[in-house]
Amino acid sequence: MTVVAGKAKPRGRFPHVKVSNGFAFVSGTSSRRPDNTIAGASVDELGTTTLDIREQTRAVLENIRDILKAVDADLTDLVSVTTYLVSMNDFGGYNEVYGEYFDENGPSRTTVAVHQLPHPQLLIEIQAIAAIPAKE
Repeated sequence: MTVVAGKAKPRGRFPHVKVSNGFAFVSGTSSRRPDNTIAGASVDELGTTTLDIREQTRAVLENIRDILKAVDADLTDLVSVTTYLVSMNDFGGYNEVYGEYFDENGPSRTTVAVHQLPHPQLLIEIQAIAAIPAKE
């Protein structure tokens, strides 16, 4: 089990990633930063909140990349991802950014809508499985 330094601390008693039998199982990952702010979420001087699915998706995938690096893997090693969106209205923006990282040779993928995530400013969370490359 690994909690990765420099990443937002899990909001419970679980690791960022668990390695077993050559696979890295990445816990649900959001765009939360180590200081608990949310990438892709801003509040203006009047208190109006703006949420950006593209920025949040990019931040989630970069957080997963960093977590995988801690166990000697990378996004190219992903074999499966499960994405949780608060609204399927965000599917287009999420899919657009996802396509910047992966094509039809990327990991298998499932995307589902959920009622809510652990913070009201989170639009997306991704859980992932990677095959850790054999060391030469």
